[in-house]
Parts: sequence; structure tokens; C-alpha cells
Amino acid sequence: MTMGLLVVVVVAGGGYYLVTHRGHKPAPENLPAPAASTAPAPVSTAPQHPISQAVAPASASTAPLPSLDDSDSLVHEAATRFGGDKAADLLTGKALIPHIVATINALPGRRLPASVLPVHAPRGHFTVTQADGSSAVMAPTNAARYAPYVDALEKADTDQLVAWYVRNYPLFEEAWRQLGYPQKHFNDRLVQVLDLLLATPDPAQPPYLEGAAGVYRFQNPQLENLAVGQKMLLRLGPAREAKVKAKLRAIRAAVTGQQMPATEPAPSASAG
Repeated sequence: MTMGLLVVVVVAGGGYYLVTHRGHKPAPENLPAPAASTAPAPVSTAPQHPISQAVAPASASTAPLPSLDDSDSLVHEAATRFGGDKAADLLTGKALIPHIVATINALPGRRLPASVLPVHAPRGHFTVTQADGSSAVMAPTNAARYAPYVDALEKADTDQLVAWYVRNYPLFEEAWRQLGYPQKHFNDRLVQVLDLLLATPDPAQPPYLEGAAGVYRFQNPQLENLAVGQKMLLRLGPAREAKVKAKLRAIRAAVTGQQMPATEPAPSASAG
């Protein structure tokens, strides 16, 4: 499981959208078109989070990197090594690194075209249950749909993952520039997206949904107006969302050259 792919997999485990259309497949779409070049270039192109500062063990491999067009086998091998055979089975399509980069770039937006994702959608249908006899909430039975994605997350060793990402970072940067951002840096965008995902609210109670016939929205406007990546995280449920956030927090620390703080011990139940 690669660095960017791990982020995509655990978030995509929540499905494409909170609004679910049964029997409806989004129209095929290509990767986002390159950004227009009419705007003036930024004065400085220095990265905010240089990849050279990432905390990762040195990679033993000195083999030259493949071209971006020939990098799919590299991603498949990494997915198997870090997440197991089932993680590799989640992959779909070609041009995996460009699709990973495009997906991460789209997570702060309001929609994510299905054709951009480099992984399969969860199997089955999103289901709801009644919380108080009238209001719908996400059904616990959805957990089985998301299990393969969370399993891939838990198997991935963060240090080895970051080492792989650092070693192959030029491929991600090339895909980022092809997407239309020659004056910016992919690692900066990754950190920005990680910060957004980590800021996803944690509702005290299962959020109410509204809708029917397989189309659901959050009743709470603040939740409904969240970015698509944040809404996907909420679909995982509190326990899985907490696991995902812990891994994303560790990844963020590593790719920014920081050390994870020690975990505070839980207070004693007899205290007070």
C-alpha cells in the first residue's frame, strides 16, 4: 500500500458519496484537466513541507525509478507488500499514481468522480436503520463493507510506507505537475488534505439522515456541507474513523519531518 494510495483506500472505504444512488453509476469522467495557465505564477515555489525532511528509514533500493507510464506494477507490488493480497485486489484501472494524486487533490471538494478513484467501491449497498422510530441513521451492517479497507490500513507499517513514498516521490510530483500545478508541490497538498481529514468532526451520536429510495443526506447542515473526503470518513463509523485518523496522524507527522508525541495514559477509572 503506497502512501497516497493508503489515504485514498481508507477514505474511499466510506464509498463515493454520502448521497447513494442505488442502481445509478456516475458517468465516466477523465482525470481533471490541467489548470489554466493564465494566472500569474507564484513568487516563490519553495515547498512548505520538503520531502527531504520526511522521517523515514533509508531505502535500501538504488534501482532507477520506472517512468510514470510504467509505474503501475510498482504500485501493485507495494500494495501487496504493505497491505496483503486483498489490498492489491482493491486496485482498479491503470495510471494508478496519476489517479491517486487526482483523488487526493479532489478530497477537499464537494464531489469525487468515480472514474478518478484508483480503487473499487465497497461491495453491496449502503444501508440505514431507524434510530427512534422515525429518523434514519447509518446501519451497523455497513461495517462489513468497509472491513477490507480498514484491514489494509492496519497492516501497513507507517515507517516502511513513508520510506517507499519518499523513494518514489518523483513519480507523484510528476503526476501532480501533469495535473496542472507546476508551481506547487504534491507533498504540500497531501499534508493539506491530511489536515482537512483530521479536522473531520466526531458526532457524539450517529448523525441523522434524510431521504428515501436509496438517496440519503445528513440532516445536520454542518455535516452535509463538509468536504467529500470528510463525509466519507464519517461513513466508516466512530470506531473505524478513529483508527483511520490515528494512522493519518502518524503519516502526517512522518511526511512533515515531525515525531509523533507520546500517547497520554488514560486516567484511572478510580480517580477523583
